[in-house]
Amino acid sequence: MSASEIPLAPVQQFRSLRSAVTDALRTAIILGDLVEGELYSAPALAAPLGVSATPVREAMMDLAREGLVSTAKNKGFLITEMTAVDLEEHTQVRQLLECPAMHAIAGHVPDEDYAPLRELADVIVAAAEEGDLHTYLSEDRNFHARLVTYTGNRRLVEMTTRLRGQTRLRALRALADGGRLVGSAQEHHQLLDLLADADGDGAYELIRQHIGHTSRLWSTGADEDPSTDHPLLSVVTPVGRVSP
Repeated sequence: MSASEIPLAPVQQFRSLRSAVTDALRTAIILGDLVEGELYSAPALAAPLGVSATPVREAMMDLAREGLVSTAKNKGFLITEMTAVDLEEHTQVRQLLECPAMHAIAGHVPDEDYAPLRELADVIVAAAEEGDLHTYLSEDRNFHARLVTYTGNRRLVEMTTRLRGQTRLRALRALADGGRLVGSAQEHHQLLDLLADADGDGAYELIRQHIGHTSRLWSTGADEDPSTDHPLLSVVTPVGRVSP
């Protein structure tokens, strides 16, 4: 694949260039625009982004630490492959971590924090409506990280955010084009409603389904949910709030 054929848009340099490039490349990997198992050189990726090869190399090293790529000495970067089994197991781990976390924070988010959280949820919905998948993914990541912060457990925030950034959503663009992503986007508002109502069980179940979309609907376009009867998920007991 030539540099002109790589589906990357020029990055907006209003923040750290390295951060902007990392975000752009992570999104391209998640959406499948950068092909799993394929080798890419830094100069080839830099051209469509409108940057030099240096920030691309720096970004790829960050993504290597996240497990999204591996380095091939003197050749470039290999996009890590994720099979259907890998994706299902990945999703189950996220559910085991985030479902109890949402149960724990239900009723404990300060009232004054809901306005900015709802504004962020509005951005996610608007991005889904407009088919702006870069904004959708980056703000979705930000939204869920902010919610997990209310557990007071920074390691949990780091783990869940890292896992969210490692998934693959190959069908997401087709779903957005067909208008089916908006319903998933609106679940962010539904989750905030449940948290505000101190409905821990409802928040647990909604986030379980929401995360389940990543390995099924968003990845393959099929909306099956095999995790419902998964033995690990059936034995998880929602935990009490973790004090900061």
